[in-house]
Amino acid sequence: MTAALAEHHAGVRVASVDVVLRDDGTNRRARLALTYDSGQGPASVFLKAADPAHKELIKLTSGMFHEPRLFGCGAALPVEHPAVFAALIDEETEDFLLVMEDLTVRGADPRDATRPLTIDQAANGVRALARLHSRYWGARLDEHTDLAWLEPFVPWDGMEIAPLQAALDRLGPDAPASVTTLSIHDLIERIWKPYIRSLTTGPQTLLHGDAHIGNTYLIDDTHVGFLDWQVARRGHWSLDLGYFLQGALTIDDRRAGEDTLLREYRDALDLPADEKPSPEQIHHGYRASVAHGLTLWLCTASAGEFWQRPDIALALAQRYSAAYADLDTASAIAELDTAGHP
Repeated sequence: MTAALAEHHAGVRVASVDVVLRDDGTNRRARLALTYDSGQGPASVFLKAADPAHKELIKLTSGMFHEPRLFGCGAALPVEHPAVFAALIDEETEDFLLVMEDLTVRGADPRDATRPLTIDQAANGVRALARLHSRYWGARLDEHTDLAWLEPFVPWDGMEIAPLQAALDRLGPDAPASVTTLSIHDLIERIWKPYIRSLTTGPQTLLHGDAHIGNTYLIDDTHVGFLDWQVARRGHWSLDLGYFLQGALTIDDRRAGEDTLLREYRDALDLPADEKPSPEQIHHGYRASVAHGLTLWLCTASAGEFWQRPDIALALAQRYSAAYADLDTASAIAELDTAGHP
């Protein structure tokens, strides 16, 4: 731990390390309390590493080394995020280790679907995503050779085995018929994959890639931070924007605030006028993007407690289902077949 902290805390020597919390999920996670013989460092740190039981899943859907590569390469991330003291990769054993800031020290408030954001809080998150996307928009991304390893966002296989009907049965009486009549083949092959394939068209940027509310936290009840950059990819901005907004707000708040929030995103893009997507392009990309959240969270909800707490998975499945109907995502996807992102 002394070596891990050395770059950010010169002269520290760690005297003791105690495990105060272990909370394994898809990855191994732990909080460690530290004391020091010399120098000053954090009282605690948070660790993340690969879990052997989930390595194949991580390689399939996320990318084993994307997060440590992102933080190890030194690329600037102009959004609130945890400080990373060390990012280690062992390719031979397919393992990694991140030694990160313990956000509880700063009073961070982690959020999930049971504790949605307000419209004002979501606006802060939208502006943060616009800053991130602007920095790496278009040719700017290729100029950052430190991100040459960054893969495109493309479809993966595996979700077609999900018992979709189990999730559809849980959605409740208000679920739109356009969702409850879907087959797993329709969901994956006609909705999700066409949208995901479209992410390689149009301006490319650095994507968080997994910006749902469960990977966010609040500082001072105002500033939205983004955790878990394991799905970092290059791709179309619409994925981050839609996946974040459609799941972070209640259905009513999303309906009331989404037009304003889309304008917030466009206004916050720090780009020349000829590079900014038009309001119509932003609206189309946002409508199409529901495909991602709908598919991931219906498949997650279909698995019961295997991947996620059922109440969280159901709340998100309901929000993306409502957005799918409200925004006529099916039509937006159909337009992608010939035009890509306008």
